[in-house]
Amino acid sequence: MKESATEQNKMGVMPITRLLLSISLPMMFAMLIQSLYNIVDSIFVAKISENALTAVSLAFPIQSIMIAMATGTGVGINALVSMRLGQQEQDKVNKSALNGLFLACCSFVLFFVVGALCMPAYMHQQTSDPEIAESGIIYLRIVTTMSFGLFGVITFDRLLQSTGRTVLTMISQCAGAVFNCVFDPILIFGIGPFPRLGIAGAAYATVSGQILSCILSWQFNIRYNKEIQFSLKGFRPSLSIIRQIYKVGVPSILLGSINSVTSYTMNMILGTFSSTAIAVYGIYFKLISFIFLPVFGLNNGIVPIVAYNFGACNKARIYKTIRTGIKFAFCIMACGTILFELIPARLLQLFNASDHMLAIGVPALRIIAPSFLGAAVSISLSSVFQALRHAFYSMIISFVRQLIVLLPCAYLLSRTGSIHNIWWCFLIAEVSALGMTFFFMGRIRRTVLNTLEG
Repeated sequence: MKESATEQNKMGVMPITRLLLSISLPMMFAMLIQSLYNIVDSIFVAKISENALTAVSLAFPIQSIMIAMATGTGVGINALVSMRLGQQEQDKVNKSALNGLFLACCSFVLFFVVGALCMPAYMHQQTSDPEIAESGIIYLRIVTTMSFGLFGVITFDRLLQSTGRTVLTMISQCAGAVFNCVFDPILIFGIGPFPRLGIAGAAYATVSGQILSCILSWQFNIRYNKEIQFSLKGFRPSLSIIRQIYKVGVPSILLGSINSVTSYTMNMILGTFSSTAIAVYGIYFKLISFIFLPVFGLNNGIVPIVAYNFGACNKARIYKTIRTGIKFAFCIMACGTILFELIPARLLQLFNASDHMLAIGVPALRIIAPSFLGAAVSISLSSVFQALRHAFYSMIISFVRQLIVLLPCAYLLSRTGSIHNIWWCFLIAEVSALGMTFFFMGRIRRTVLNTLEG
């Protein structure tokens, strides 16, 4: 128990900058590797054909919903477990973790059924090109029906993060990402004894990497995560705990699902110009993962620190965590903005970009890039809302950004007949979201933080 207390107390006593970096850097590194794997995956798919790359872009909304379900539930688990640790309630810590694992299993079953039955209708609704549709169906059926690795690793990693063992999450994530990067070309192009599987090879490499990460993270929890006792004896799902998890998790799930709706609708809007425009949009998402995922890794460090100190009523440490997190996030986003402004053509050429793709993509990346700076603040404060059990604010901001502002703006700008005008919708939407974020942070300060005694 002495070791357990030491691990918990660092959330309340270690200097914030050192604490945030010690928790976040492994996750940021893991997220960076994950983003590189996403980029490498698309680079190899692009070598098959532009149609294959377009098919993966059209498949992205479904993958986004799966990730949203897994990460949103994980956010709820992380926040609840961290708060129970801060309150020293061991029995509730254990029950929260086990109910989280139960929800991960339920999510997998749901997407197995959806993947087995619904993919043809989904793809044919988005494209009339039979080659693109068939490639998308093959890819999506594999990643949905074998998604138990995805749901498992995200849940197990969140449990490790809630107790500060982020180095172990880095190891599990990196192992899966490296496996994917190695086996992508092997399975796509049939290198050595392996058959040439094309786009199916990319999907099999992806799910195999997720399964490997899941196995490692499961073992790390069993062996090293002593603050949580994993015993299924007498376990029954608790509606009360599930409600508490989803009170924080549902807004995050909806947040990710909104991204899926946005991607789907943007694909429809851009498809009225050309399939190349859809491919550019898909590349954009892969590239921004290189910038945004490390920020999400940083925010995964913010959540348990803020949640723990909220449970301990330590207001000063909460404010210090918020300020430090925003500074680091802004620096990361500034670097991404500079890259998009200075070398957009080189970034696109990683994906075998044609002249037509460059003509569309270079202006797009340069127009969108400044919105990253506002996103740094919005994303950081959204993680604070989640940790303080006001994740509903994050959902509202996302609705404003993507459904109320971005998509209508994209449609209206598309009516001008110039595809270059469409990309301004991202900047307009981010400015709107930033204003909403400041408004909600002011309310949180008055109604929650200022009432704490610490």
